[in-house]
Amino acid sequence: MTTKEMQSQIADTPELVNAYAMLAMKGRLTLESKGMRCRGQSALSWVKSRFGIKARTAKAALPLYVKILEGKGILKPAGSYTNA
Repeated sequence: MTTKEMQSQIADTPELVNAYAMLAMKGRLTLESKGMRCRGQSALSWVKSRFGIKARTAKAALPLYVKILEGKGILKPAGSYTNA
């Protein structure tokens, strides 16, 4: 990989740090929905307590959490990606 191909972004504002944390939690919730376990508080309980999602399983909570991320502008809505 050349330097031109590698792109990075520094999360240097509170908004970007929060967006990164929410995206990381989406990844963790995705893994939980596939059956992976982790130590500490589960992603499902974190998402439920922080956003009031009413779901019993991580698989049911994931699409609701994605909608929240789309509403906050952290993720683009599905189908809005273009192949470049």
